[in-house]
Amino acid sequence: MFMVNDGGTSVQVYVLDTDCQVDEVIEAPVDPYDVEDLARASDGTLWLADIGDNEGSRDTVALHTLGADGTAALFRMTYPDGAHDAEALLLDPAGQPYLVTKDVFGDSGVYTPAGPLSPDEPTTLRRVGSVNLQPTGTGGGPAGALGQLLVTGAAMSPDGRLAVIRTYTDAYLYAVPDGDLSAALTEPPTRIALPPSRQGEAIAFAPNGRDLLLTSEGLPFEVTLLPAGPGPVPAGAASAGRSDVAGSLLLPAAGVGILGCLVGLGALVVHARKRRVG
Repeated sequence: MFMVNDGGTSVQVYVLDTDCQVDEVIEAPVDPYDVEDLARASDGTLWLADIGDNEGSRDTVALHTLGADGTAALFRMTYPDGAHDAEALLLDPAGQPYLVTKDVFGDSGVYTPAGPLSPDEPTTLRRVGSVNLQPTGTGGGPAGALGQLLVTGAAMSPDGRLAVIRTYTDAYLYAVPDGDLSAALTEPPTRIALPPSRQGEAIAFAPNGRDLLLTSEGLPFEVTLLPAGPGPVPAGAASAGRSDVAGSLLLPAAGVGILGCLVGLGALVVHARKRRVG
């Protein structure tokens, strides 16, 4: 499990073992403005999404890549239609990043770099879709009913066949059977009401690619396991409807478990962050 601290003049990623003890610290001398999400590429590289913009005042947002040896790279990006606050990063099976904005009206934009990322100059993002959310009635979170519309995190399953986007109160599961994340996000998702949390802004898949792991921003934190249903993945899933595939892959069982940090590592990425104010 990974926990990010973006305070001070460097960024630290804490690798936690299954007893919630710090097993390793990866540190890089970069000073991000507001890291809001984290993803791990197939080669183990961590992608830190420096995309928070509460005031809508940033000229650029950024992605930082961080290797196990602390080697870091910075890639700045610009939106084509003005500043956006965002807290969700998805990294598709091919390693293409997608940002999902945090829109107070529930129409969150999906953006991806229009060309190769460059460490020398900003790359323009292009809007490739939107995630249209509606009130759900699910309670929890710091923003009341508005929290049902605000995208606060996202993750891909280890095998790249599922994507999940969360709000403060609910999770939305998308099947990605062919690796086409842009197309997957245009299909109706499977909605999952989440258990109440203080400020739920982190979500990840467990190593089995089915169970979901949830936690809140800040310290201290607990990790909640939302278990998948027992049904097997259906044969011919890639040719079935995307929403049907998503529903069959993850149907939460009754009850959840509070795990602390007693979770498997492997492909698991869970985020706990300190937000910079201002």
